[in-house]
Amino acid sequence: MPEIDVTLVRFNLTQIGIAFILSLPIALNREYLTRGAGLRTYPLVSIACCAFMLVAMDVYSNGQAEARVMYGIITGMGFIGGGAIIKEHGKAMGTANAAGIWLTGAIGISVAYSRYEVALVLSIIGYCIFQFGSLMKKEDDG
Repeated sequence: MPEIDVTLVRFNLTQIGIAFILSLPIALNREYLTRGAGLRTYPLVSIACCAFMLVAMDVYSNGQAEARVMYGIITGMGFIGGGAIIKEHGKAMGTANAAGIWLTGAIGISVAYSRYEVALVLSIIGYCIFQFGSLMKKEDDG
């Protein structure tokens, strides 16, 4: 059985924990407003993206392989986000949730690369868009 590197475990736990925490403001907003994806989906997306990149960074020795993993994550986030979009009465609903899912994926990738400043900015801006963007959105009368 291979030995477990406790230092690496702590590092990965820290990175994944940061990705989790930075996705929470968006997740809590979505959960509070009962807008489909919420408290489970957003953090899971963020930590999974972070974990995929952490593994890729540890396993692959060149940036091109890591870039392919990142490309796969970005594509997968688009696929998952696409599942959040519903067309009803000629309108597309859920596009903001789809974009939010993609955004939390970017948070996870940013944290994996220790680009905390990018992840923090994404978290703050994403939260602000979800929290205050509806105030500026034009409502349809039907």
